[in-house]
Amino acid sequence: MNDCRARNATPPVARNDERYGGSAIDGRTSRHAGYRISQVIRKRIEEHFGWGKTIGRIRQTVYRGIKRVDQHFKLTMATSNLTRMARMPSVVPQGALQ
Repeated sequence: MNDCRARNATPPVARNDERYGGSAIDGRTSRHAGYRISQVIRKRIEEHFGWGKTIGRIRQTVYRGIKRVDQHFKLTMATSNLTRMARMPSVVPQGALQ
C-alpha cells in the first residue's frame, strides 16, 4: 500500500469496512472518482472468473499438465468474452437483423 503511494498510484483493492480496525484503504484513496470507476471495472473483470468457475469448469480442472490447463483457461475466458459480446446490442452488424 505504501509502495503504491510512493509511486503516486491508486492501489486496485476494495475497501473492507467490516474488518476489525476498519479498512486499510482510507479516505485519501476512496474519495476520488477514479477509485469508484476502477471498482466498477474490477467487478466487470471478476465476473469472468466467476463465470469460468461455475460454467467453464476452471474451479477444479479435469486436465493434467500446465499447457492443457492453460489452454482450457484461455478457451474458457474467450468463451466468456464471446458470451458477453453476444449480449451486447452494439456488436450486431447493421443489416444482420433484417
